[in-house]
Amino acid sequence: MACVQLSDTIATVTMTDFPGQCVQQSLGIGNTLVSTLLHTLLAAQCSLSPPELWPKDYGPTYIEKGLDTYDFVVIGAGTAGSVVASRLSENPKWKVLVLEAGGDPPIESMIPAIFFEVQHSKYNWDYYTERDGKSCLGYKNQMCYWARGKMIGGSGAINAMLYVRGNNEDYDNWERMGNPNWAWKDVRRAFEKSLQTNESDSKGSACVNHFDEHYPEIRRMLFSGAKELGLPEFDLAKGDTHIGYTTVRGNVKNGIRGSTGQTFLAKGKDRPNLHVIKNAVATKINFNDQGTQVTGVEFTYNDHQKLSVKINKELILSAGSLDSPKLLMLSGIGPQEHLENLGIPVLKNLNVGDNLQDHLMIPLFFKLDESKIRAENMRDQLDAIYTYLVNQTGPLAAIGTVPITGFLNSDESSSSPYPDILYHNLFMQRGTSSLETWMKAVELSDGIAESLREAHRDGHLLQIFIKLLKPKSTGKIRLHSADPKDPPKMFANYLDDPEDIETLLRGIKFQMKMEKTAAFREQNAEIVKLDIPECDKFEFRSDNYWKCYMKYMGNTVYHMAGSVKMGPDTDSGAVLDWRLRIKGVKGLRVADTSIMPSIVSGNTNGPTIMIGERAAEFISEDWNTISDHTEL
Repeated sequence: MACVQLSDTIATVTMTDFPGQCVQQSLGIGNTLVSTLLHTLLAAQCSLSPPELWPKDYGPTYIEKGLDTYDFVVIGAGTAGSVVASRLSENPKWKVLVLEAGGDPPIESMIPAIFFEVQHSKYNWDYYTERDGKSCLGYKNQMCYWARGKMIGGSGAINAMLYVRGNNEDYDNWERMGNPNWAWKDVRRAFEKSLQTNESDSKGSACVNHFDEHYPEIRRMLFSGAKELGLPEFDLAKGDTHIGYTTVRGNVKNGIRGSTGQTFLAKGKDRPNLHVIKNAVATKINFNDQGTQVTGVEFTYNDHQKLSVKINKELILSAGSLDSPKLLMLSGIGPQEHLENLGIPVLKNLNVGDNLQDHLMIPLFFKLDESKIRAENMRDQLDAIYTYLVNQTGPLAAIGTVPITGFLNSDESSSSPYPDILYHNLFMQRGTSSLETWMKAVELSDGIAESLREAHRDGHLLQIFIKLLKPKSTGKIRLHSADPKDPPKMFANYLDDPEDIETLLRGIKFQMKMEKTAAFREQNAEIVKLDIPECDKFEFRSDNYWKCYMKYMGNTVYHMAGSVKMGPDTDSGAVLDWRLRIKGVKGLRVADTSIMPSIVSGNTNGPTIMIGERAAEFISEDWNTISDHTEL
């Protein structure tokens, strides 16, 4: 059965392996029971991402009959683009086309516990940052691997699904930066509008629910250790507390990933006014002769057919913080000197690609006494596969460990109620491939990887991601060339600002305090020393050791943002106005994480859904105030 492809950590099953007939004598009913079970499991697996779940590819129809002019074209069926397209197509008078560079998600995308398996595949752009000698030194070629989704659902189809809104100060600050109607009181409504839960009959489409939980010993250790250090347990969903440890929810429903590609875009797949062309890579935005109005977009279909579509009203660019600036620069909107050096005619001289921000994370590893935590044996793992395929529950419906997140204000001299550090946790059970899967995904260098393997042979590992919430360092996106096939040129510039280093150091020291709590000592939790020769010159656990460690182990948590910044005319770095319109050009907006003037204090997927909702609202408001046949 070709659909059997869960991962290399889950046994591949074929009908050849299990023909349904035993060599010993049987009256028949025994063989029938086994065959029925196998067919049931295979059918359950194939039902995780069947073709009929997703919008059909309109590309073949276009090739046969040609394309009409669309009112709106959305580039990217990712987190925000799926929301925008779905909302706009709710108006039956508007024809909406979505251009998505990838196809339907694979089965692995739908199973929460194995999301790392989708990296380094055709469903991912496989981007790498430029080498700078200051960060990601412990990874392949000393470059950071920046995974970006290339399928319906975009990066929301390959992420860890954690749903975190950020806090009210994030959005109130956006308004103070000159972006009216982006304060918490404004965006909160959009968050609520998008939301649905298992317990709610909300009209929203974004599914946000609790994950299945396992390993209660880890839960107790984290919450109890934090409590010993004065950090309370709180309910993140209430939004009135911002410091402490909390159980975080995710974009999951009934044990299956719920990207907006599924919950928004696929929801409207039968609307006659909504079309989706898959494997369509946008290459250039077209404008009128004066360069003041978008008229269409060119794209490549199935890697070789060059096509184009005309636009009556607007183009909405939702390709993400890496590819949205790339397409703008390829089309002549960007830094003048950079475009001229590449021979690209300059339409608008704007700071596209600047202000790139990301949540740099430092992974810290705790070795745990395996006798203290019940480990799963092979029978348990087979039970987990069966339980998931039949009921969509169990360990495969979880994300590595209990989904607990910690928020910390690491500056003891500050009384701020808002965090500057975020902690995520990933449990790696001894005797499983969880560590190898993670190391393969991030491409950890051989020497460091071997020291982790050695620790994992003797016990479980708990990986704690120490995440910098409010980075002072900023990077940028540029083009390698004028060829659309080339990836964007990405400068992370991690650790450029000394303040970032000091904040991360405080975040590490807090975990050193956690190690000494009674809760951590009860599990014999101990920080693992990795094999990093340059850092071994310093005393283990000293400030200088950890500063060296940051350079090697620091990497992304895939929260790139800010590269097509919104802001007022007085902000020379702003590319968009507060309604997300490119300055000086009609009919062109951006809706994804790239619009953020400053990155939010948490995972970016939830805020990106909100941005999609806001963009759809702005577009609808603008076009409902004028005739449907009048250009804005």
